[in-house]
Amino acid sequence: MIELAQKRGFHFDTVQMPINVMDAHFRSFNKLVCPAADKAGIGVIAMKSMGAGVILKSKTASPEECLRYTLSQPASVVVTGINSQAVLDQAFGVAKSFKPMTASEISALLARTAKAADRGEFELFKTSAHFDGTANHPEWMGGETSKVKALGGSA
Repeated sequence: MIELAQKRGFHFDTVQMPINVMDAHFRSFNKLVCPAADKAGIGVIAMKSMGAGVILKSKTASPEECLRYTLSQPASVVVTGINSQAVLDQAFGVAKSFKPMTASEISALLARTAKAADRGEFELFKTSAHFDGTANHPEWMGGETSKVKALGGSA
């Protein structure tokens, strides 16, 4: 993507991508895209520190560990979802006491999450269209929708 944009004379200011404990093991944006973005002077917006909660189902890392891990990565900013007061309080707690993870803390956490990350089952945004808005809404890209068809219209 970055290479194609450069060939066409387009420069991205930022890219937004999932950076989390599972990403480190499977088709890693952090390993594959972030270095290219940094080289091109593109800021990285990290998201999905808990994979919309899916990563927590692996029972390999706590919410606080997930957020602290992502905050410890070389990103310009980390966006975290907040859907309740408890989750907001949790995020504030991590932020108030934040210290970047040490290399040994990261190694230990990645060792715990490695097996769960093997097949990408906890990163649905990489292995399915579950979180893909354009796949779920082809009309956003000019495609026809079943709703429009059902109403007898055309897209």
